[in-house]
Amino acid sequence: MRYQVKLKKTEEGYAVWCPTWPGCWSQGDTEEEALENIKDAIQAYLETLEELNQDAESYYVEVG
Repeated sequence: MRYQVKLKKTEEGYAVWCPTWPGCWSQGDTEEEALENIKDAIQAYLETLEELNQDAESYYVEVG
């Protein structure tokens, strides 16, 4: 599966995050390292979501 990620040069190297998944961030010394690291972060994020949702009930709420 493909996910859009954002990459930004920082004083420490490169920050990278996935706008689709709030809080899913990583970093690296190079662009290549940051992009590889975000793959692991996304995988871990998705595994955590699966665990958290395993026995949860779903509801819909209307806002506005």
